[in-house]
Amino acid sequence: MNDMRKIERDVKMTDSKITARDVNVYYADTHALKNVDVDIADKTVTAFIGPSGCGKSTFLRCLNRMNDTIDICRVTGQIELDGSDINAKSVDPVQLRAQVGMVFQKPNPFPKSIYDNVAYGPRIHGLAKSKADLDVIVEKSLRRGAIWDEVKDRLDQPGTGLSGGQQQRLCIARAVATEPEVLLMDEPCSALDPIATAQVEELIDELRREYSVVIVTHSMQQAARVSQNTAFFHLGTLVEFNETNQIFTNPQDSRTESYITGRIG
Repeated sequence: MNDMRKIERDVKMTDSKITARDVNVYYADTHALKNVDVDIADKTVTAFIGPSGCGKSTFLRCLNRMNDTIDICRVTGQIELDGSDINAKSVDPVQLRAQVGMVFQKPNPFPKSIYDNVAYGPRIHGLAKSKADLDVIVEKSLRRGAIWDEVKDRLDQPGTGLSGGQQQRLCIARAVATEPEVLLMDEPCSALDPIATAQVEELIDELRREYSVVIVTHSMQQAARVSQNTAFFHLGTLVEFNETNQIFTNPQDSRTESYITGRIG
């Protein structure tokens, strides 16, 4: 069984969903991310790990052009989604973010009903022709977010009234409602208790069957539990990228080993 999983994973490693080449990020005169090259596979979880301020969240935000919202930020290099340049002038960042959804560190439901939180994206992107279509999308998304059974009888109640873990799963449901191809998660469990964290991790494992999931995490244990591939960032550099088991058991770079064993971080 393990051999089959390894073979399957090796096949998927060749099936790149996102390709980044020579990506650099500058905040005014600060060179925050340096010459990043990486291939992110489809239908896998890729974890970005490293000390605070090492560039992992900065790179994550490159993947759906969230850095466009920062005036002093400049991104160079090439990032492709399914072979298309996401930074091309013809690409609408709003449409890109429908394809590359994002879940943030702190649960951030809109001050709307549970139903309207999930329906928001499909409405603005014209994905539903009727109320019946929208009902189907909302239920399907809440099921994908593993929260349908908990909220199906109170869809008209505010999303902000849910517990922290439920709010985060609602935000995941909201992110998948636009039928993205990639799901970015920026430390999605850091504000959650251990039980809620376990629920979200279980959900991440299910979501990778349909999406390419990229997660930034400060927890090496979480990276080991949920990801198939791991990238280690340090001081704005992508130091090492490999299968997760390889990174944690046989790192090739001394800096990776030092981080994993707690000597730096």
